[in-house]
Amino acid sequence: MSTATFGLNVVDWEARVDPARLRRERLARLRRQLDASSVGALLTFDFHNIRYMTATHIGTWAMDKLIRFALLPRGGEPVLWDFGSAARHHELYAPWLDYRDASGVAAGTSGARAGISVLRGAFHPDAGVAEAVADKIYTELDRYGLTDAPLGVDLLELPILTALQARGIEVVDGQQIFLEARRIKTPDEISLLTTAASMVDAAYDDLYAFLRPGVRENETVGLVAKKLFDLGSEHVEGVNAISGERCSPHPHVFSDRLIRPGDPAFFDILHSFMGYRTCYYRTFAVGSASRAQVDAYQRCRDYMDRAIELVKPGATTADIVSVWPTAQEFGFADEEAAFGLQYGHGVGLSIWEKPIFSRLVSLEHPEVIEEGMVFALETYWPAADGWGAARIEEELVVTADGAEVITKFPAEQLLVAGQRYFTTGGALPLQRHSQSHVNNRPGEDGADR
Repeated sequence: MSTATFGLNVVDWEARVDPARLRRERLARLRRQLDASSVGALLTFDFHNIRYMTATHIGTWAMDKLIRFALLPRGGEPVLWDFGSAARHHELYAPWLDYRDASGVAAGTSGARAGISVLRGAFHPDAGVAEAVADKIYTELDRYGLTDAPLGVDLLELPILTALQARGIEVVDGQQIFLEARRIKTPDEISLLTTAASMVDAAYDDLYAFLRPGVRENETVGLVAKKLFDLGSEHVEGVNAISGERCSPHPHVFSDRLIRPGDPAFFDILHSFMGYRTCYYRTFAVGSASRAQVDAYQRCRDYMDRAIELVKPGATTADIVSVWPTAQEFGFADEEAAFGLQYGHGVGLSIWEKPIFSRLVSLEHPEVIEEGMVFALETYWPAADGWGAARIEEELVVTADGAEVITKFPAEQLLVAGQRYFTTGGALPLQRHSQSHVNNRPGEDGADR
């Protein structure tokens, strides 16, 4: 497998990501999981599962609406029902949605159809939209003789569930089938995930140069979003910008807070390149770093390094979380209250995929780490002053004999951004980044003056 990064375009003169191979290999993985299961077909309303199955995308505005749906019958081709003119677009520009009948003969029509779900209840219940969805699904299942087999579904609104059951269809959980297919990444997926991370590397470089007292958290969000979109990001899912006293406890949302000298500040940058996401924390001190903040960062880094050392095929999620502190050690009542702070999760078309690493579940329900997995590990530690905290996250690709970190912006030591001050005596030394990472305009840079 390769974690090499290339240009962002498809070219004929270099072996980069191959979209046709990506589509083919994802669907093959999904079919294998379907064939190994007890269900007759998979029905998806989940934006990411639809993309994995059909390689279609109509914009991030649709992600929370559950308006589009797709079906993969055992032994058949995917059928997609999409919003308005999007289906016509797929007919013209998504030739891989080649619809075939149960005998494998091309039917002369696209697998993309016009269809709409209940718009999260916005349609009047008496309009019969839910029943129309169930009829469409039943027709396809009947074509393959699958009406009596269980139907695996990932997400479902209650009117659709009721309508399917009224047609005599047994609905079961299909989400696990999708997530098992997505657990191991193909080489193209790994390359896309690595490229997405490299774009965040660049965003952090800009952010480090920009951070200084007087900047507001929301300004940093705008800076990062612009950088990512300029580089070709498909979707900036979120920039979690936290500073000062907001670091402990961690609120998971940015504000308009004004950053002050000596503040800790940490960020989580989540975006998507060709559908593949990042989840990537870094922590800085602004202007100067207190002893409490340096100590918190070192503790956070130590937990990260211990975890990474254990990652290899055959290890388990229990092995990883066993080197992390208990919730009580850093001020929480139990593991549920501390969930997400010492944490790990698969990364792919969505940011929380298999496997999950948490003391809440992993010690009693361990999952085996396998070559080809891509996941993020996150550590957190509150500062002894009761005010600051440190947060680090690294994304890793599991290799044949260990792991490769694909999040490259420096995190071995606490970096101090926006330096304007000089100290004497026993104060902590300021940690300096390379000259290329500062703004060199007179009076506004972080260089020695």
